[in-house]
Amino acid sequence: MTGIWIVAIAGALVAAGLVGIVWYLVPARVDVVDGLDRLLTPARPREAAETPTTSTERIGHWTLRHLPPALWKMAPLRDLEILRKSVSEFYGEKALVALIGLVTVPALTWVLSFAGLRLPIAIPVGATLAISAGLWFLPDIDVRHRAAEARAEFGRALGAYIELVAMERQSGSGARQALEIAATIGDSWVFTRISQELARSGWAGQTPWEALHNLGEQLGLPALGDLSDIMRLGGEEGAQVVTTLRARAGAIRTQMRTDAVAHANNTAERLTLPGMVMAALFTVILVAPGLAAMFVG
Repeated sequence: MTGIWIVAIAGALVAAGLVGIVWYLVPARVDVVDGLDRLLTPARPREAAETPTTSTERIGHWTLRHLPPALWKMAPLRDLEILRKSVSEFYGEKALVALIGLVTVPALTWVLSFAGLRLPIAIPVGATLAISAGLWFLPDIDVRHRAAEARAEFGRALGAYIELVAMERQSGSGARQALEIAATIGDSWVFTRISQELARSGWAGQTPWEALHNLGEQLGLPALGDLSDIMRLGGEEGAQVVTTLRARAGAIRTQMRTDAVAHANNTAERLTLPGMVMAALFTVILVAPGLAAMFVG
């Protein structure tokens, strides 16, 4: 019993030591502009820029303060932006799942000790490192998948929004008025997000097409940038953009149909393989008794 406890504790300590060594050896990359800003302006605590509100954000805030900048600057900012998730919350989730990996192997080793099973020290150490490293990247996969779904939903709503803007422009509304009125018609999060950006641009004295362009850059949505370019022509040059807007909305709908057909084809192909496997198993079940009787006879 004592030996198993020693192995489990040693595995956890070795894993923590290796993590600390990696953290120490990773070089810190200091941005020149940020460095000059810190030198020329009074120092202020980092908590003032981003105040954590949940336990996950507090853990992530602590993690960001102790991680090398080369690691936490690799966060998928566009994906987090479209999901309205803070960097602190993202790294809090990463730290929590990695901690689960650090605890799982020692706990399992402790349970196995009741059965009298003693493992070499390399097994718990290697398993702890592998599981923790794998779980550390699990939130990245989840965020990437959810962000792809959010962008697809945004694209579907954007096609309807562009059509509404074209209708408002055809009725005689100005560029900003058409964008703002069209954004208030829908009640989904996409329309709400666009409406918030347009309202913010009005308070900041910014043109609405600049706000849409910046939003498209933040979220990784080129179609939103195309809308801003079209509305810039209508707002600054007085061009008739109704036909262009409807053509862009039609192109988005066409792309949506193409993506839906491609997704359906991929799903059908994936469903073919299980059917082939089941058919092969039934064939073996039906033919095997006859072959066995023939060879035995």
